[in-house]
Amino acid sequence: MRPAVLAVASASLLLLGSGAVPARAVSPPVPSSLADTGGGGQLVIAQAPRANSTSGTLSWWERRRGGKWVKVGSAVARFGAKGLVEGRARKQGSYTTPTGLYDLPYAFGIKGAPGGTRVKYRRVNGSSWWCEDTRSRVYNRWSEPLARDCRASESERLISYATQYAYGVVIGYNYAKPVKGRGAGIFLHVNGRGATAGCVSVPVGAMRRILGWVDPGRAPHIAIGTVSGVTAIARY
Repeated sequence: MRPAVLAVASASLLLLGSGAVPARAVSPPVPSSLADTGGGGQLVIAQAPRANSTSGTLSWWERRRGGKWVKVGSAVARFGAKGLVEGRARKQGSYTTPTGLYDLPYAFGIKGAPGGTRVKYRRVNGSSWWCEDTRSRVYNRWSEPLARDCRASESERLISYATQYAYGVVIGYNYAKPVKGRGAGIFLHVNGRGATAGCVSVPVGAMRRILGWVDPGRAPHIAIGTVSGVTAIARY
């Protein structure tokens, strides 16, 4: 969503004064309990206690020899200021985090890639934008410079968010074949001052560790969901 709306950042950034539920960790599920892990050897799990929660736990796992999943790390995570919603039903500007199983196309950041980063890493500069204009042919895409048919008022200048976009990873929600109006700019990024407007965020130290761990050769995915209910993590 537009950066100026209600004095909040866009769909990937914090919502100020959101009344977010205080951070509360939940025990991460084992990947083998999920319906699908994406078929690769790495999985990030972002789980919230309930659909109206704004915080929960993010953990990252890798499949070892013999098929056993091993947890590599975990951190407290933040979600949308209005909770989580089934990804296929999500609407742009709803301040909700889309649940589901998604790939992780590439990483980006205002700062240089942390040591050991293997995933494709795109450096943010003053001409880097994320187009969120539903009228544009580059909807839900990095645009550098901003495409002529993508309005700046409906998009996000990435360098404007020094804290959140110090490091980030694109979450493949509505990305491969974008459905206009379903939402754009859903990332895993560094915490801002509160709940997000649709993304998943973690402390900067966790973000750096994740970037040094993600291996594109192992088909990493992220599963986002809740402990139970229609958006239960086990469904994805």
